[in-house]
Parts: sequence; C-alpha cells; structure tokens
Amino acid sequence: MTDRDQIFSGVKEVDEKLQIDKNSLNDFLKNLLGNKIIINDIKQFKGGQSNPTYLVSTNEKDLVIRRKPPGKLLKSAHAVDREYRVMTALNRTDVPVPKTYVYCDDTNIIGTPFFVMDHVKGNIFWELLLPNCDHEQRRDIYLSMNDTIAKLHNVDFSKVGLSDYGKHEEYMSRQIHRWTKQYKDSETQDIPEMNNLIEWLPKNLPDEQDTTIVHGDFRLDNMIFDKKNNSVVAILDWELSTLGNPIADFTYHMMSWRLPVGARGMGIMGADLQKLNIPKEDEYAELYYKKTGRTKIQNWDFYMAYNIFRLAGIAQGIVGRVRDGTASSAQAKEYESFVPILGKLGWNIVERLN
Repeated sequence: MTDRDQIFSGVKEVDEKLQIDKNSLNDFLKNLLGNKIIINDIKQFKGGQSNPTYLVSTNEKDLVIRRKPPGKLLKSAHAVDREYRVMTALNRTDVPVPKTYVYCDDTNIIGTPFFVMDHVKGNIFWELLLPNCDHEQRRDIYLSMNDTIAKLHNVDFSKVGLSDYGKHEEYMSRQIHRWTKQYKDSETQDIPEMNNLIEWLPKNLPDEQDTTIVHGDFRLDNMIFDKKNNSVVAILDWELSTLGNPIADFTYHMMSWRLPVGARGMGIMGADLQKLNIPKEDEYAELYYKKTGRTKIQNWDFYMAYNIFRLAGIAQGIVGRVRDGTASSAQAKEYESFVPILGKLGWNIVERLN
C-alpha cells in the first residue's frame, strides 16, 4: 500500500469528540430494521474531511452512518439531508450508489442529524496513478469512471423527483460566490493569487450550458470499485451535489490532468500516461462527449482556473474546521500549505490567457 492508502483506507477507533451512543443507535436501528438487530461494533472511516462516517457492524449486515459533525459549522455546509435525498433518488437509475434506508434529524439519537445506508464492499483507490494495479486494471478503472460520470449527467432529474434540488440558472455565478464566501469565512492567510481569482472569475463567466445533476466532487477516491472487474459499484460523498453545469462538474474531475504529480495525490500531469495505460486528457474528454452527446468544451481554461479556485475553497474550508476544532481527520491541518499552491496554479492559467 502507498502512504495515502495507509493514511486514508479502512477504519479506525472513533475519535473521542466524535463518539456516538451505541445503545441509542441500536434502539433506533431496531425500530428501523427489526428487533433482532444488534450492533457488534462501531468504527470510524479514516477518509473524508467533512461529514464523519462510521462502519456499524451488526449481527445481520454492515451499515454505514454518515452524520453532521458536532460544533460550530459553516452555514449550508455538511448537508447530510441533501446527500441522503440525491442518493435515494439515484437508486432508481443506473448511477451506482449505496442503498439508503432513512434520514434522521432527531439530535437525541447520536447528537447530530444522520442517515443510514448499506456498506458497499470493494476497492477504494487513493492514488491516481494506481501504483498497485496492473496495466489492464488501470485502464478499466479510468474507463469506468468516465462511464459513471456520463451516466450521472444523462439522468433526467425531473423524472427522479429532483427538479427542486437546485436552481436551474446562473450556476457558475452562484458557485463562485459560494466558494468565495467559504474561502473568506475560513481564511487563515493572505494569498494574493486567490484574491486575484476572486476578482477575475465573476467578470469572465462563459455562457451557461445545460443543467444536470452534478456530484460536485467527482474523483477517484470518492468511488468504490468492484474487486473483480474494476467497475464503479458506488459513488460516495454527495455533500456538494446539486443541479448545475455538467461541464463544470466534468472539468473538475479532469482537473487531475492539469495538476502536477505530487499535488496531494490530486494530479497526474507529468506522468507517462501511455506507459501506465491511463487515458490522456483528449481521449478521456472525447469518450465523455460521445456518451453524453456533448461537443468539445469551450472556455476550457476558464473552467480549469475556476475548478482549481474551487478546490482551494474546499481545502480552506478544511483548514477553517481545524481552526474551529470541527475537522474530522488528523490530516486536515496539512491542507493549509496546499491552498497557496492551488492559488498560484489557478492564477497562472489566467495569466497565460492574457
């Protein structure tokens, strides 16, 4: 296993400040799934920075609990109710998501709102270059990711009851405003390049594309892969999902091709993709176009600058949670040094346009 695999994969003992009442949860599950169910153990998943997630082993099946963290929270963040809603709706489509059971907003059960879903078994990969996979496996994994995001963007959101899951217009403008606000609310250092992007992005908005369900954080380590055929069997972490611009969602996913290897495991630029049998940027994009009936992306550099800025906003939010004592991962504090790197990468794209 690589360092990132060891850090983020699997489960651990529940952090002291994130403990939940086992007896209270067991009573809740009995009402939900029957009186015979007994919790054997509760562990916390290592990965994830935002909403604490637990593996609940019972005498009947393994379940997953995903909850809001306790303490001071940013407004509109940690929306586990929205995660539950979109995953429940997508259970009726060909988009792979875990089976959901219930959302509970009664804070008397485990202290904060939460939802219950099935535990999906499979592989989670934390390294984009897939060092523990062979030549054929790497291509299978990337092609399945491409197929999966295309399936998501092809869903008719009105047919699955999600017409009101988000606004249908001005997605880019609203997203830039949102991540600017999160960045400012969580700001711990002055980064000139981030200030430049905050000023430049709203003034250079491209024409809006069509509206679809967007995941918001579609990346390799937010998916579970079948251990035999390497296909995606579940997409996780729907906290940032909404209705919005599919091109923004897809180019966020493709940002890895523009981030250098070593950028906290988020980049593959500079690697010998042909030797690794990982699709190059143009091939990967073309596969998506064919599956969704879309044409070549215009304003690619704008979307890349925007998505790097957005990633910086997400990372700064994690830093803010460290400051406020609500971060759910020991690695969260390491993100502070990553934000200025992202700011420089994003602003460099803009400077090359001029």
